[in-house]
Amino acid sequence: MASIDRKLTMAKRCAHDGVIAGAKAAVVATVATAIPTLASARMLPWARTYLNHTAQALIISSVAGATYFIVADKTVLASARNNSFKNAKKPEAI
Repeated sequence: MASIDRKLTMAKRCAHDGVIAGAKAAVVATVATAIPTLASARMLPWARTYLNHTAQALIISSVAGATYFIVADKTVLASARNNSFKNAKKPEAI
């Protein structure tokens, strides 16, 4: 029973670390995408014509969402990989 509780606690911690890393990356991606998107919509004639406020918000939010899920997934997988190597039994010498 203690082993199951330990594994559950480890899984929750890995998931929490993934959420935090994904949120941080999404904030950075939002800023990195918002600045050029908003600037181009104000300065470039093509963008001024075709990128209304909804299109700008869609561009920024889709990049932030994709970044969140990619980074969170990579973080959880890396944590799981590290934990599986730590818990693996070492082969005995012949």
